[in-house]
Amino acid sequence: MKLIIQIPCYNEAETLTIALNELPRHIDGIDAIEYLIINDGSTDATVEVAKSWGVNYIVYQKQNRGLAKGFMAGLDACLRNGADIIVNTDADNQYSGQDIEKIVRPIIEGKADIVIGDRPIDTTEHFSMIKKTLQHFGSWVVRIASNTDIPDAPSGFRAISREAALRINVTNEYTYTLETIVQAGRERIPMTHVPIRTNGELRPSRLFNSMSSYVQKSMVTIIRAYIMYKPLKFFTCVGAVPFLIGTVLGIRYLILLTTINATGHIQSLILSSVLLLMGFITFIIGLMADILAKNRMILEDIQYHVRKIDYEGKENMELDIQEVHGKDEHKKD
Repeated sequence: MKLIIQIPCYNEAETLTIALNELPRHIDGIDAIEYLIINDGSTDATVEVAKSWGVNYIVYQKQNRGLAKGFMAGLDACLRNGADIIVNTDADNQYSGQDIEKIVRPIIEGKADIVIGDRPIDTTEHFSMIKKTLQHFGSWVVRIASNTDIPDAPSGFRAISREAALRINVTNEYTYTLETIVQAGRERIPMTHVPIRTNGELRPSRLFNSMSSYVQKSMVTIIRAYIMYKPLKFFTCVGAVPFLIGTVLGIRYLILLTTINATGHIQSLILSSVLLLMGFITFIIGLMADILAKNRMILEDIQYHVRKIDYEGKENMELDIQEVHGKDEHKKD
């Protein structure tokens, strides 16, 4: 069984060596451990540091494409190089490398296909009270949207089996963490979480510039993923609001019509009709979106089988040097 640990990097020359040195060299139940970085358009010496340390693979992206694109590029490279388990961690050494054994253990034992590292958010000193509150709130929203029990949805420290990686699709350009959980919940991919430790902050987060930006992007990502995977439920809930208000106004108009002269309340009848129509049209949109979602499930199943044929047929072939650079001969002891 092969484990590949991937690290997305964007100008991480100062912290990359620290993170790499923390990674495990041996885990019981794992035959081989290899290391991969995704160079997401770095302009510093990130690549040189990685080569000097002795990583096995480097995925090159000519310009910065963001965390989500980098994550998927790394997943593709890991699958093509025969990974049975893929671990994603950060280049700023936020997560303890010693806990990698903890997050891969449920996959080795066949208990799960995705394992999320659960950070001690409440006791993390460099997290402000606002950030802690938002982390908890965001995780709660993701749990509702995905019908899962993952307590730390934004955690990027996670292990993924080969089978789950073949099914994962990330469509947004912001982050992979939230959408993959919603998707896994919808696909009923076995998923669990384990408590992990975190290290002190080496540099400020680059994922967002401010709390308001973080909240806005995270909520858009969650809502978008929910609409994509559960459209009928979403549009039914949205359409129910104007439909119910319209129904109440319509009943009110009928009561007035039968008890007193309702001539002066014709505006209520018009508003009721508009709201009922809005609710009905929203429900129809939900039905159409649900049909598209079913078609998307069929396409994802086709993509899964195509990926499986593609990766299994090419995992032992030499890859394009512009995409993945192998360094098997220079591993770190």
